[in-house]
Amino acid sequence: MKSTNLFLILCICFASVSSLTAQKFAYINSQELISELPEVKEANSNIEAFQSQLQRKGQEMIQALQTKYAAVEQNRDSYSPIELEQEAQKLKDEEAQILQFEQSSQQKILEKSETLLAPIRTRIEAAIKEVADENGYDYVFDYSMGLVLYANEETNIGNLVKAKLGL
Repeated sequence: MKSTNLFLILCICFASVSSLTAQKFAYINSQELISELPEVKEANSNIEAFQSQLQRKGQEMIQALQTKYAAVEQNRDSYSPIELEQEAQKLKDEEAQILQFEQSSQQKILEKSETLLAPIRTRIEAAIKEVADENGYDYVFDYSMGLVLYANEETNIGNLVKAKLGL
């Protein structure tokens, strides 16, 4: 009985080891690949232009607020205490609107970035999958993420993926 259990355990261990040795691994440096894609450069340019546009609008809002602050300060003596308090509240409300604009601008930039870059990521992932399927790789690791401590250069599929993407 003990020899049967031992034999069964050895068979399981042998099957596990042999299945591990049959697997093929590869890696890719996705950051290098991304930096070479013209679509990414174009998307980044569009995102930067959109960000600049929002920054200009925010700066205009701040300048307008500063002008209003200066006008209230300059005409301070012509306001009654109640009017001065009302003007101060208006200015605080406008400050809050500027802060809200800045926060929504950051969100809009993130959304624009995701909208422009998501299809590119999907295309890259599809090319990696095609190369892995064509070459029988079971796993593909991303070298740029620090997940690979050592890799034989022969297992780098970057050039194959670049070819698949037309680079």
